[in-house]
Amino acid sequence: MNARVFRRAALAVSAVAILPLTLTACGDTDKDKKDNASSSAASEPAAPSSDAANAMAPDKPFGPACAGVPAEGAGSFDGMAKDPVATAASNNKDLSTLVTAVKKAGLVDTLNNAKDITVFAPTNEAFAKIPKADLDKVLADKATLTKILTYHVVGQKLTPKQLESGTYPTLEKSTLTTAGSGESYKVNGTSSVVCGNVPTANATVYIVDTVLMPK
Repeated sequence: MNARVFRRAALAVSAVAILPLTLTACGDTDKDKKDNASSSAASEPAAPSSDAANAMAPDKPFGPACAGVPAEGAGSFDGMAKDPVATAASNNKDLSTLVTAVKKAGLVDTLNNAKDITVFAPTNEAFAKIPKADLDKVLADKATLTKILTYHVVGQKLTPKQLESGTYPTLEKSTLTTAGSGESYKVNGTSSVVCGNVPTANATVYIVDTVLMPK
């Protein structure tokens, strides 16, 4: 009888001794999980909200013709951003007719030395819409050529937002109008922007598909 009592007492003591160890182990495991979760959360940067991401994203060139701009080199967007506008245009193969016209009019230095301007730059295809005989006549007439080319230049940098609806004075001393939204804009209601918001060292360029004619 005494032996049985002794064994029961021994088992009870063992259970009491083991129980705190078990509770401690469980408590440590739960604590470790919480600590690991806190550490993991702290190490991961918080994702910016969509509004914050949009605010951080810089304005970029847009439009279907932008796909034809090379990814690198002097004629790329990064390359053009380093040069003044007439030089930058000379590195874009789709603006070669415009560059020839600018040289014939003696406007290279004028455009390169201007500050904070917007240039609506007609593509080669835009000039090709003009009958060859008429284009050759204009290219040979410096006064008329200068009048047409300076009509494509506004004396301030225009953002896409400003192109949504506006009338702006040109270096030719008359005005042009813009309208549109998103990535679709027209100048004077007839000439479409095919690659817009292109940065150069001293100008913002909007490449257009039709030559603008002053009144």
